[in-house]
Amino acid sequence: MTNPTIARRRGRPPKTDYSVGATQGDARAALIASGLETLTEHGFLSAGLDGMLKRAGVPKGSFYHYFASKEAFGQAVLERYARYFADKLDRHLSDDSRPPLERVQAFVDDAKAGMARHDYRRGCLVGNLGQEAAGLPPDYRERLIATLADWQRRLAACLEEARHHGDIASDRDPDRLAEAFWIGWEGAIMRARLERSPRPIDVFTDSFFSGLDTQRQGRPSP
Repeated sequence: MTNPTIARRRGRPPKTDYSVGATQGDARAALIASGLETLTEHGFLSAGLDGMLKRAGVPKGSFYHYFASKEAFGQAVLERYARYFADKLDRHLSDDSRPPLERVQAFVDDAKAGMARHDYRRGCLVGNLGQEAAGLPPDYRERLIATLADWQRRLAACLEEARHHGDIASDRDPDRLAEAFWIGWEGAIMRARLERSPRPIDVFTDSFFSGLDTQRQGRPSP
């Protein structure tokens, strides 16, 4: 996995490698990476285009060569984030070396470490945009709903494995459990940013795992 093409500046928190596949001098990839960093911190409506251009090191006159508008740019950023996050989920939830519920915990631990690494400045892009949905173009809302449905499907498949293994009661619905997880997860991420602490995430995930009626109550052992 390559590092972001944008040079780090002193005092700025470390970057997440959103620009997978980007090559040196790839202005479009640099813009999307800059957009991801900015929108996970501030959301879309309050994000200034000039700041993102400066962060990417791309001249303002070049922006419209790559994107027809700020709205089109936001869609590209959301698409990249959805792909990035789906890859993260697959890396953890498809890890056959772990029992299914431990895979979910591994994802949670990874997310907590990422938030701490960025000093809780960055949250979930989908959650950020969801809070702004009333002020966004209608197609954003459709994309956000589709992205959450995709995450729900991936988690439900893992929870179905857990049910098959006897770690979740046989009468529990993995799809509904997965939906409940993502509803609670977005709230936990928002509050973790507010408190600058992993505590809300731990409260949520402890409650989620303990409510599965598993043979191993509570958080799965590492």
